Amino acid sequence: MLLICMHRRYSAGMPSITVRNVPEATRDELAVRAAAAGWSLQEFLLHELRELARRPDPRVVVARARQRVAATGTRLSADEILGLRDEGRR
Repeated sequence: MLLICMHRRYSAGMPSITVRNVPEATRDELAVRAAAAGWSLQEFLLHELRELARRPDPRVVVARARQRVAATGTRLSADEILGLRDEGRR
């Protein structure tokens, strides 16, 4: 069983996360990516978790879009959307 513990040594009170049962190939790939970035595996994983947390949940994005459509009654086809997008680029 592989345990990955994430915490910051210099910040007391920061929570830790333990991930169990990580496949060895997955751990190895992440270690390679961390090394390529010049980071420790812990630093790399912390960076990736922060980036993941910054991105909105796709389900939330879709729900918001559906709410806007319901509120405005606007319906455009994909072709209309792309056409409007392209007009804005000219």
